[in-house]
Amino acid sequence: MSDSINGVAPKAAAFFDLDRTIIGGSSVFTFGWVAYRNGMIPTRQLLGDAASAISFKLFGASDEKSERVKDQVLAGIKGTALSDLRELGDEILDRLLDSVRRESRGLIDLHSAAGRDTYIVSASPIEIIRDFGVAMEMTGTIGTVSEIVDGVYTGRLAEPFCYGEGKAMAIERIAAERGYNLNQCYGYTDSISDLPMLECVGHPVAVNPDHALESIARMRGWPIIEFNRTTKRVVKNTTAAVGAAGVATATYFLGRRHGRASERFGSLR
Repeated sequence: MSDSINGVAPKAAAFFDLDRTIIGGSSVFTFGWVAYRNGMIPTRQLLGDAASAISFKLFGASDEKSERVKDQVLAGIKGTALSDLRELGDEILDRLLDSVRRESRGLIDLHSAAGRDTYIVSASPIEIIRDFGVAMEMTGTIGTVSEIVDGVYTGRLAEPFCYGEGKAMAIERIAAERGYNLNQCYGYTDSISDLPMLECVGHPVAVNPDHALESIARMRGWPIIEFNRTTKRVVKNTTAAVGAAGVATATYFLGRRHGRASERFGSLR
């Protein structure tokens, strides 16, 4: 049965989580480090954020940890002028681009070449990642939106936290606005907390998954892809492994062509 309507293929998109999927670490900690270097947060908070980032990198996210990170970010920017945060933009962007995984860059390019739009979907503040999405030449960026009154952050959310069900809701909203067929869309993430995001698209893919997500992916036959910046990825055995292996192979060669992310995007800044 064809998915086309009147001979026109339905529009589709690929949605990518950011931390441990597109980049190798935590975008929130990157923000924290840059803010610390510029005198915006104290050493104690930086150390706490570092511990959270290390725990996240090793063990993945949990509802409790993500809520704590959300509270830390909102508290950290409360009372800060938007103009001050924007001054940190170039340094944050440089660090994020330098942490882009070569293989994830390849996956994004594969989808773009296939005519699909591409999006970042992240719990990180939209102000941190918006310019990153532009530099990555992606269609759009979906992130957590904080309340701003008279140009100053209030420490409250302006929209639902872009996490868990919040990510799925954001994807469904974008699909409705842009006319995407969700059955033809792709989703990439590493964490069980993003299960709603994977369940709302027709082509879910687990990338460097935590144990809980890996178990579900194996049970449901979803592709499981593992990669890092220095080694070729390994596609684990699932019922969809053959198709995933084809994607991974193409990703590797695209990654070789692009090289390091910082070199790839240096001309854009």
